[in-house]
Amino acid sequence: MKITSAMLLASVAAGAQAQTAQARSSESAAMNDATNVIAVDHTGFAVSSLDEAVRFWTGARGFTLERQSEMGGDFLHQVTGVDDPSVKTAIVKAPGGYVVELLQYSRGHQNGTVPSSAGSIGAAHLALTVKDIHAAIARVKAAGWKAKGSPLPITGGPRKGTLVAYVSGPDHTTIELMQPPAR
Repeated sequence: MKITSAMLLASVAAGAQAQTAQARSSESAAMNDATNVIAVDHTGFAVSSLDEAVRFWTGARGFTLERQSEMGGDFLHQVTGVDDPSVKTAIVKAPGGYVVELLQYSRGHQNGTVPSSAGSIGAAHLALTVKDIHAAIARVKAAGWKAKGSPLPITGGPRKGTLVAYVSGPDHTTIELMQPPAR
C-alpha cells in the first residue's frame, strides 16, 4: 500500500482535529469541575398570591402541581437573607419536566417588588417553547396576564424564524413564549 503525502497530511490533520476536540472536551470538563455546576435545578418566582400563581401555572400553562409546603425561621433566614421569613411554596412542573418554584413570603409586599420592565436591571424571565404562540397568548390573557408586545419572528441566527413574545403577570413575572418554525 502506497501512502501519498496527501493521505499522510489528511491523517495528521484528522489526528490534530481529534486532539483539539479532546483538549476542548478536557478544558470543558475542567471548567465544569472548577465551577462545580452540574445542571440547572429550577427557577423560583416570589408571588403575591400562591393560589393565583398555582392556578395560572397549572391552568394557563399546563404545568402540574407537584407539592406545596410552608417553612420559615432561622434556617430560611440563613439561606435567603430575608428578615423574619415565613413562606408558602408550591412546586409546579412543566410538561417537559422543568421545575418552577412559586414562593409567597408573608412579608412580600414589604420587601418590595420587581420593576415592570423586562429591561430593568435584575429583571429575569423564563422562556417556554410552545406549539402555537397565538393560542398560548390567548390562554395567558384569559388568566389575567398581558402580552408585552406582539409575536415576531427572530430574523437571523440559529433560531431564525422562531416566533417570540413576552407576557407578564400581576407580580411582574415575565415569561417569554417561543414557537419554533414549522419544519
